[in-house]
Amino acid sequence: MKAVHFGAGNIGRGFIGQLLFNSGYEVVFADVNEELIQQLKAQSSYTIYYAEEEKRSFEVTNFTGLHSNHDKNELLSALKETELITTAVGAPVLKHIAPVIAEALKLRLSERKSVAVIACENAVNATDTLKEHIAAAFDEQEWKQLSQFVSFPNAAVDRIVPIQSLENPLDVLVEPFYEWTIDTSGFTGPVPVIEGAHFVDNLSAYIERKLYTVNTGHAAAAYHGYAAGYETVQEAMQDEQVLAEVKNVLLETGDLLIGKYSFHPEEHQSYIETTIYRYQNPELSDQITRVARQPLKKLGLKERLTSPAVQLFEQGKHPAALIRVITAALRYNETSDEEALELQKILAEQPLPEALSKITSLSADHALIKEIEKQYQR
Repeated sequence: MKAVHFGAGNIGRGFIGQLLFNSGYEVVFADVNEELIQQLKAQSSYTIYYAEEEKRSFEVTNFTGLHSNHDKNELLSALKETELITTAVGAPVLKHIAPVIAEALKLRLSERKSVAVIACENAVNATDTLKEHIAAAFDEQEWKQLSQFVSFPNAAVDRIVPIQSLENPLDVLVEPFYEWTIDTSGFTGPVPVIEGAHFVDNLSAYIERKLYTVNTGHAAAAYHGYAAGYETVQEAMQDEQVLAEVKNVLLETGDLLIGKYSFHPEEHQSYIETTIYRYQNPELSDQITRVARQPLKKLGLKERLTSPAVQLFEQGKHPAALIRVITAALRYNETSDEEALELQKILAEQPLPEALSKITSLSADHALIKEIEKQYQR
């Protein structure tokens, strides 16, 4: 079996690549990083290290690397033959890799050989986004034919990969926990064998569970930790006040998720406790500036902070802990972060309700905006 994976970075090698290798695939990593591709071509293996007390490690072999531009012919050949195409490039980059995938899929029209395309990005329904970019290269009749043998299932992925400092640049340090959830309703052909992946028929529930638990809690630890002067999430989580804020915010999002998707309360509480341990993992050193970066994105209407707060408000509830996290994010003024600087500029140049409206895409007179304003002014 062969899989082509776009994005040979730490997530690509240390998460998706590991599971594909464990499942018996020959993995072709495609990337535009020339140095990284040359290393993948030169080495026959790399090692994944687990950030844990046991210090387990795993060797990955049976891979190669191709430069997405310089090795285009070889990449097209691999894409034409592969059973699986995956990505971990960052959602904004999907539009840039779509043309070569579309070109390869056109070459497959005559053979009608089944293939699954799965975008493994930290974004909601990223495969749908990639699919739209690919579809733009086809006429209506071609797309109709293609849809009969090419699957585009959405997926949700979760694994913390800290800043790396390993001697071999291909080796990767990762946390032991991971979750790759794939929507079975997106398959028109065979479901690929992926050891360790979780196939479900209601992906939305798991996407929001991850977004409003792992990502929301991580943001809470980062923004409250930054305000308290800490440098890493692990340091911040040793602070009882920061820990209490994280627990409170996850109680609020847990209330939302249990009511919305009927998750079992005890199972969800176990998920919360596992999530908190992941932030506290003493074997990791996760920089707060990495987790807190791009505050404008994180404060977006459909994102990890504003979205659950809005939904709870619509239920007549007052998400006090979420409002405190949002306010802490508004105070994030890290000078090395362009979005943080832009955020502070917006807050400085406009009246607060209008600034909050621009940042969150809510109307300036929305009840949540008024509550955030009160907390911010305190």
